[in-house]
Parts: sequence; C-alpha cells; structure tokens
Amino acid sequence: MTQLDGELSPPFEIVEPERWRAPIIFNSPHSGSVYPSEFLNASRIDLAALRRSEDSFMDELIGGLSDQGFPTVRVNFPRSYVDVNREPYELDPRMFTGRLPSFANTRSMRVAGGLGTIPRVVGDGQEIYRERLSVDDALRRIEALYKPYHRALRRLINKAHQAFGTVILVDCHSMPSVGVSRDEPRRPDIVIGDRYGTSCASLLPDVVEHIMSGLGYSIGRNKPYAGGFITEHYGNPASGLHTVQLELNRAIYMDERRRERSPRFAQVVTDFAMLADALAQVPLGDLGPFQAAAE
Repeated sequence: MTQLDGELSPPFEIVEPERWRAPIIFNSPHSGSVYPSEFLNASRIDLAALRRSEDSFMDELIGGLSDQGFPTVRVNFPRSYVDVNREPYELDPRMFTGRLPSFANTRSMRVAGGLGTIPRVVGDGQEIYRERLSVDDALRRIEALYKPYHRALRRLINKAHQAFGTVILVDCHSMPSVGVSRDEPRRPDIVIGDRYGTSCASLLPDVVEHIMSGLGYSIGRNKPYAGGFITEHYGNPASGLHTVQLELNRAIYMDERRRERSPRFAQVVTDFAMLADALAQVPLGDLGPFQAAAE
C-alpha cells in the first residue's frame, strides 16, 4: 500500500476555478499514464503495449479549461490498472486466485470482453498478466483508487448541483481511429454518447454537434460508444444531472503509432475551449428538471 501510495500520489487531480463560470465539469478518466512498478513487473506485455489503452493527452486537451471557469478532473493511474469507468466490482473470476466476493459482477459484457474494473486485456485484446492475481490485490486497488476517485467526483457534482440546481458532466475520452473489426465503418472525428437519450437533456448533444460540426469535425452518435458507467451512473436528467460522453478520434490530435501530439493538437485545445463556451451559454432553465406548473 505504501509503494502504491508513493507512486500514485496523487491518484487523481481536481482543479477548481476560483469562480465557477457554469456548472460544467470536464472529466478525463482514461488518460492516466503513471504505471506502478509492481504492475509493470506483473505484466507479460511491455509499456508500449499497455499504453494503447490510454486516452493519451486527453487530460491536456481539457486542462486549460479550469482557467476559464470550468473544473477539470484527471485520473493519473492507467485504466489498464484500474478502470474507473466500470462498476466498482466488475471482476473476471479467471483472473484471480481465491474466491471473489458474492457481490462482484462476474457476468457483464465488459467482463466477458476482458475489460472489467481490473482489466484482463488491453484495448487490442492482448492479455496483460503473466499469472493470476490475488483477490486481495484487486480489492486493494478498488479501495485505494477507484472508490476515492468516485467519492471526490460525487462531491464535486453535488457541489455544483447545490449551487446551480443542475450540473453537466462532460466525460472526455479518445478512441483509436480504426476499430478492431474490419467490417466497422470509418470512425467519425467525434462520437457523442448520451446512452441513447437517457443520460442528459437532448439539447446538450445537439449543442455539441452544432458547435463541433461547425468547426469541421464529423460527428457520430452513440455508435460505437454510447457511454460507460460514468455516463450511465451520473446521468439523471430528471434530477438535473446531465452527463454526456465525448470520444475524440486520436488521429485528429496525435500520431497514434509514435504516441506524440500532432501539429493539430493546439487547434483541438482551442476548439474544446469554444465548445465549453457554447455549453456555458445554454440557459440552465432549458435543461430542467422540469416540474409541473402550479394550478
């Protein structure tokens, strides 16, 4: 625990502006690139292969927004070590020695694909570990990293909700430019995920599409990414809690093979700032929650 605390200190960072411009939070849960030494030692693949699962530089793309009045959240540990965009206990029994707790979700589609809370594979399907892990190790990671992150995110959301009556969480991710399947059509520049209309007011993805398509980006909705646990768990439009997921095509802002920022990186930072400005101008009353008018 001491070693983990030392290498992953802090495990995540929240940067709040001195004055909130709007109740809009930008979150980057998958851009972490601090790999604990014990994790690297246990892995059968090298660091370059592990890093293919990263949403590389997404935290940097949104990092400057805190200076413009929007809080930002970034996770520093990699998703291949602990994935905070999952249920707390989506765990694959094949990965562990010992018996998992009875409350673990061992049958989800994400677990079946090897992408549970403690992933078994990286994004391109390569197995991560040489040997099985102990159940205690998995539970330790969840207690030390996963739960504190979600407690802090929940506090931030509650703070905005209490101050403004509503909150918008923009969950920021990036995707490989090419899918695993050859049959998958060419991926757009941005995929907007709102869990098929259930995680936020419909006005929000419409605003995102209008602004970003106007800046020259091609847009998709919910396919191949409709939003993960964070989008589903924190999105409750009837209570004024709105969550929208953005998946940015990595070829737009980086060299995927070399894992380096491309010349367009600075322009994408500017474009995200324009998107934040546009979202801040959405009248909060248009988002609800809607209540019946008094008789």
